[in-house]
Formats: sequence, C-alpha cells, structure tokens
Amino acid sequence: MNEFSSIGILGGGAWGTALAQTCARAGRKVIMWVLEEDVKNTINQSHENKKFLPGFSLDPAIIASNDPKKAIECDAVLSVIPAQHTRSIFAGLRDDLPEGKPVLLCSKGIEQQSGKLMTQVLAETLPQALPAVLSGPSFAVDVAAGLPAAVTLACQDAMIGRKLMQAIGTREFRPYLANDLIGAEVGGAVKNVLAIACGIVLGKKLGQSAHAALITRGFAEMTRLGLALGAEPETLRGLCGLGDLVLTCSSATSRNMSCGLALGEGKPLDEILSGRLAVTEGVASAPAMMKLAADHNIEMPITEAVAMIIAAELDVDTAIASLLSRPLKRE
Repeated sequence: MNEFSSIGILGGGAWGTALAQTCARAGRKVIMWVLEEDVKNTINQSHENKKFLPGFSLDPAIIASNDPKKAIECDAVLSVIPAQHTRSIFAGLRDDLPEGKPVLLCSKGIEQQSGKLMTQVLAETLPQALPAVLSGPSFAVDVAAGLPAAVTLACQDAMIGRKLMQAIGTREFRPYLANDLIGAEVGGAVKNVLAIACGIVLGKKLGQSAHAALITRGFAEMTRLGLALGAEPETLRGLCGLGDLVLTCSSATSRNMSCGLALGEGKPLDEILSGRLAVTEGVASAPAMMKLAADHNIEMPITEAVAMIIAAELDVDTAIASLLSRPLKRE
C-alpha cells in the first residue's frame, strides 16, 4: 500500500531534523533542504545537525541539500519552514512541484501579514499540491531520541492519509488519521500563543492554580476560534488541540513557554529573541490571531493580552491586572 519510499523535508531546524530522523527509521530515503551550508556539511559528513539539534547521531540515509528542488523531487514532502517564511519559499517552487504531490504541513503558525493558515498559503502558492497537516504534542528532542509520541495527521484524501501514516510512522512515532485540516492547524497555532501566556504566569510566580486555569480558559479560546473557522470539535479535543496545548504549556522545553517565562521574569522581548537560533512562532502568530478573532467577533482575551504585550502596548503587570478584572460570568 505504501508508495512513498522517499520523503523530502523542507527545513533544517530541530523539528525538520527530528522528522527526517523518524522518516529514516521508517525505512524511507530522506532528502532535507537546509538553508545553511554548514548545516548541510555537518549532516552529510558527520551525520549530525550540530547547529539546530546537536547531540543526536542521524541516520546516514538522510541527505542534506541547499537546493529545495531536490527535496520536492521525493514522493512526498514535509514542510517544516517557519510560518512567516512559508509563502516566499513555496512561491519559488511553484513551477517545479508536480501535480498531486502530497505536501504535509508541519509548521505551526498563522501568517502575520495576511492572517491566513498555512493550508491557505499552500493553496495560493502551490495549488497543485495535495495538502495535509501534521500536528500534535511532540518535542523535537523526544522524537529524535526515538521516545514515544503521538500526533494528528490530517488529510482529506483518506487513502493518501493512510499511505502517509505508513510512510512516516514507526512503533514510537504514531500518527493518527483525521480529515480536519483546519482543526489541526488552529490547535497548533493557538497553543503557541497560549504557551507564552503560561510562561508569563509561571515567570511571575502566580502559582500552579493560575497555570491550570489559564490552560483551561485558553482551550476555550482555541475552541471558539476553531469552530468559527470551520474546525470540528473532536479535532480540537484531540492530539493536535488539547494534547499539544498541555505539552507546550507545561514545559520550558517549549520555545514559546520559555519566552513567556523570561517575559514574566522581566526580560525585554528583544533580548529574549536575540539569543535564539530557533523561531518562537507564537510571537509572530499572536497579532495575526488577535485580528482573526476580531474579524470573527470572537472573545480571546488571553490571546489579546499576549499580542499587546508583544507589541509593547501593555506591560506584563497591566495585562495580568486586566485579565483578573474581567467580570465573573457563566463558564
């Protein structure tokens, strides 16, 4: 049944490298497009991504290239390009991607300028692609180490979805099939913003009770936005929604939560981001998400607070006071 013997990975960061490793474990030939020459060389010569995922010995079946066209020649493509750069990279590949090639979107975010989901960006830039979404509670270090993880693989073509599951799945890396691409995307994007909020709560030492309350009320915001955009409730209650929210909001391993922790401790955002190689996607997604909520007349006060902190329109203490001053109402 499996026709995807080769997998192309667009993106050479930690998550792209971890996915390349699990695809190689599944027996696939893997070609990774990486931007940096030094990353290409260390992957091909010493089988390690020393810049973005150091300490993990990579399968020799993984080949890195600085040419993205090499990756899209594979049977299926996993895009791990940061959300804010996806449009420009996809646009450059429009004339080279074959009709009907599966493109599995693995980045979590909303395009800041347009407020669009990655499936919408894909449809506009690579309309010939067969879209799918991979999202769920999975840290790159866990997946690279071969520790158990379960994720949602959303694809409207059930047969292609099952083939993709078999192509990238292993005993430890377990994709579960869904057909709700919007739900998978919304869950992955919203949880990044909420993780910043949870980090702020812990950075300000507001306690575990406040942390739990914020996750719960944040999930309500995720659900409201998802339903307004056409997501299915069961998708948001699954791995790519609630599952990913719990993981990302509960560990400083999350780039977004660690950003929030630093904000809560009083560090300026510019200083936090300047010391990072990896993208903190919630920072870019928060303002786009606040606009989406306004466009659909949805209340997302936690998301709005994070967006205003990021835009320096509110300081952390004022944002917290504003949330705590909201009127009491029915849950």
